[in-house]
Amino acid sequence: MLRSQYTQIIKNEAKRLGFDFCGISKAEFLSEEAPRLEAWLTAGRHGKMEYMENHFDKRLDPTLLVEGAKSIVSLLYNYYPEQTQNPDAPKISKYAYGLDYHDIIKDKLKEFLQTLRKKIGEVNGRAFVDSAPVLDKAWAKKSGLGWVGKHSNLITKEHGSFFFIAELIIDLDLDYDGPIKDYCGTCTRCIDACPTEAIVDPYIVDGSKCISYLTIELKEAIPSHFRNKMDNWVFGCDVCQDVCPWNRFSEFHHEPKFINKQGVLDFTPDEWFELSEELFTKVFKGTAVKRTKYKGLKRNLEFLKQRPSF
Repeated sequence: MLRSQYTQIIKNEAKRLGFDFCGISKAEFLSEEAPRLEAWLTAGRHGKMEYMENHFDKRLDPTLLVEGAKSIVSLLYNYYPEQTQNPDAPKISKYAYGLDYHDIIKDKLKEFLQTLRKKIGEVNGRAFVDSAPVLDKAWAKKSGLGWVGKHSNLITKEHGSFFFIAELIIDLDLDYDGPIKDYCGTCTRCIDACPTEAIVDPYIVDGSKCISYLTIELKEAIPSHFRNKMDNWVFGCDVCQDVCPWNRFSEFHHEPKFINKQGVLDFTPDEWFELSEELFTKVFKGTAVKRTKYKGLKRNLEFLKQRPSF
């Protein structure tokens, strides 16, 4: 009885805080993911992201992250924007239009845990949003929120894939949701559309070839063989999601903090290429784009500028 009551409290609170989907799975070793992760790392598909090699056991076993962990509460938060960029300008990923999602969602997760402790009592747990060795897509899949598509992103049957994923790992026994089937079928649009051919096989992405990796994670020079293959992206990439048929069901988000208010989306190509460090600091303050720092974004712009179209 308590298990069901606690589960309902959690799902009600997730809805109150604005999360679009909430699913719960048992905190246990991810036996199916272990060989996949090992093979991916062994093949060097993580590129220069050495941190992916760290904490291998913790990525697969949540009880090593939270003592006494019994349940993973997976949450999705919509970021699909109504706003669009100047179609001629260098592109940034939709998730970076507004303020940094890490800060926004972390605040919600802190409130989430506080509410659980008020309504249930002592709950031991931790909140995560893309900032620790947690295989968030695997847990979201396990909790029935969607399936992992051929582009390796989580897809919901209801509204596609433009969602941030977050977790609460807690020491409560709860009612668990089960996974759903894969609805990708024979579709290969994401594979066919990837500008750098980063999706090397269905469900396998070579991170070292991904435009998001090249423009954000890679700190050194972008390899010259990617020239003319960047599809006008300077921060992240949405191509595999934009072409996914399931995203025809996407709905605009309702988060005011995800709305771009600095006019960046209206920048012309010239305004992008003439971007000063002072303006960079002003217009990208508090956003995810600040991760590249000015030097990184200028590197991306210069690499793009050498395309014949510019």
